[in-house]
Amino acid sequence: MVSFSLVGEPLALDLLNAGELLDAPEGLAAWIGEQSGRLEPVGAVGRAEVSAVRAVREAAGPVLDAVRQGGPPPEGALRALNGFLAAAPSHTELAWTDGAGLTAAPRWPADPARRLAAELAQAVAELATDPRVTSVRRCEAEGCVLLFLPAHPRRRWCVASVCGNRARVARYYARHKEAGA
Repeated sequence: MVSFSLVGEPLALDLLNAGELLDAPEGLAAWIGEQSGRLEPVGAVGRAEVSAVRAVREAAGPVLDAVRQGGPPPEGALRALNGFLAAAPSHTELAWTDGAGLTAAPRWPADPARRLAAELAQAVAELATDPRVTSVRRCEAEGCVLLFLPAHPRRRWCVASVCGNRARVARYYARHKEAGA
C-alpha cells in the first residue's frame, strides 16, 4: 500500500492520488497546502470541504478511467462534475502587481466548499479533455495504485526513488534467491 502523497502531477491526478488523506479536515488542509499556487486558499478546512472534495474525487475517478481507455464516462459522474462546475461559476480577475505586471487569475465567488469542489472539477475537466489523458499510467510497482502522466514514455513508476527502488530490490532478491536454490 502507498505510504506517501504524490504531488506535482496534473491537479486532477493529485486529487485521485491523495486517497485517505482527504478523509479528514487536517489531511485535506495539508494536501491543499501542498498544492500551493494551484488552488485558491481555503482558510479553515471543515467537514463541508472534506465532503465536497471527496464527492469530486468519487466522480473524477470513473470519468478519467473511462476517458483514458477511450470510452464514454458514466453519465452520473459527468452530471456530478457538471453540477460542481455550475454551483460555483468563475470569472477572471485582472490585477496589477509591481514586478509581475498585469496578471489574470480565476476567481470563484462561492463558499469555500463549493469553490474548492468547482476548482477541482475544473482540473478534472481540463485533464479529461486533454489529448494526453490516454498517456496517464498507473504505477507498475506491486501494491501501488498511484497515477501519473509520464514526461518520458519509458517511465514505469510514480516515484522512481520509492516504487522504482522497491521493484529493483524485489527483482534483485528474486534473482539471488533463484541462484541460491
